[in-house]
Amino acid sequence: MDLSRRRFAAGGGALMLAGALSPRLALAQGGAYPDKPVRMFVPYPPGAATDTLGRFAAEVYAKAYGQSFIVENRSGGGTVIGTRAVATAPADGYTLGMVDTAFVINPGLLGSRLQYDTVKDFAPISLIATAPFVMVVHPSVKATDMASFVALAKADPGALSFGSAGVGSAPHLAGEQLRQQAGIKVVHVPYRGGGTVFTDLLGGQIQFAFATVPTLLEHIKAGRLRAIAVTSPARVPSLPDVPTMAQAGYPGVDTAPLFGLVAPAGVPAPVIDKLGSTISAAARNGELHDKLASLGFVPVGSTPAEFAARIAADIAKWKGVIQQGDIKPE
Repeated sequence: MDLSRRRFAAGGGALMLAGALSPRLALAQGGAYPDKPVRMFVPYPPGAATDTLGRFAAEVYAKAYGQSFIVENRSGGGTVIGTRAVATAPADGYTLGMVDTAFVINPGLLGSRLQYDTVKDFAPISLIATAPFVMVVHPSVKATDMASFVALAKADPGALSFGSAGVGSAPHLAGEQLRQQAGIKVVHVPYRGGGTVFTDLLGGQIQFAFATVPTLLEHIKAGRLRAIAVTSPARVPSLPDVPTMAQAGYPGVDTAPLFGLVAPAGVPAPVIDKLGSTISAAARNGELHDKLASLGFVPVGSTPAEFAARIAADIAKWKGVIQQGDIKPE
């Protein structure tokens, strides 16, 4: 073999070795993806809203790519355990994670105690959907709209209480936004689960609460709770007579849990783009869109860049709310 051929053979062998040793390099150069099952961590137990959306996403990907997407529930630590499992996974595209509003609240709530960097350790894929809250009051509360509610709260500071699933939860911060925006004094009652909140709300032990529309729709229609306003930019089709917070004069009360998909930082851009375009298209139009809408979610289907911008904006927003309210984790 002459010198040029030996150099060619050696160079080719080196490239083959590099490709074999670096799956990320192969992916970045346009290799087939996925060619084996993909794990999707959900930081909640089965049955939670984030778990439901994760399973919807897994179905979309499995159908689109002909490969298994396996949902693994890693709950605990206020979503930190499951989310950290994504942050520390290999950046090869075979570990993904579902995130929700806790993902953007925790940096402001936990600070240096958070075991990952929400911006630097993840590659956003897509904001799949949001879920607007509705503010409801017990029928004993003599308020039919935001104006009369705020007037009632100002007339008797501290007399009205609201519940949530815990300090720093999205419903808690919705109430905190209202307190700060309206300049009222209300009492937050943290519970260890959402179910107890609604039991006490229906029983009149607490006077108001925030929750997603599907959670409370049956009680609202039956007259067991009175809807005051929704936190979405537009009115909710299932509650057409209920104004938005902006229409009621409080545009800063805009808590609407988000549900999105991320990967570990460093996953090759072609993989992120492929995953993002697939789930975004499904969320904007098609079976996934219809499933989400039927359950009361607002389908979004953002690009990776749009989701990254939303994450950064929400982290800053919640840090401000948490600092102004002097909210400390339990």
